[in-house]
Amino acid sequence: MNFEGFGELLPEIDRTNAPFWHGLASGELRLQKCARCSMHQYPAETFCYACGAQALDWVRVAGEGTIYSFVVVHQQYHKAFKDFLPYTVAIVQMDEGPRMLSAMLGLQRPARIGDRVMPCIRRIDGERAFLTYELAD
Repeated sequence: MNFEGFGELLPEIDRTNAPFWHGLASGELRLQKCARCSMHQYPAETFCYACGAQALDWVRVAGEGTIYSFVVVHQQYHKAFKDFLPYTVAIVQMDEGPRMLSAMLGLQRPARIGDRVMPCIRRIDGERAFLTYELAD
């Protein structure tokens, strides 16, 4: 599959989010973890959402979880998604704690709330990648 068109949808990479995006580019899913309270968080920030501490480390995570909510998209809102219609956009409750909004492309069966999912890193080119989720079964 060609994911080149997804490149223009990526956010600007800055000091705060660079470890997340560089991790995906190297094939790893990374989240921030608070050095004080050990909570994982997403999206990236300069402080812990749970306790306010500013000591945050980037750690590799499995990223598996369950579908908390979802919607099936039937309309083409961006040309990159044309070949994937209809596709699912899910809120994934990660086992590590945070919720992640993610596309689910090319599902073989409809998603259901509570389904187990696993991350799938999609390469755009040699330097960029993005995260989607797949059904675990």
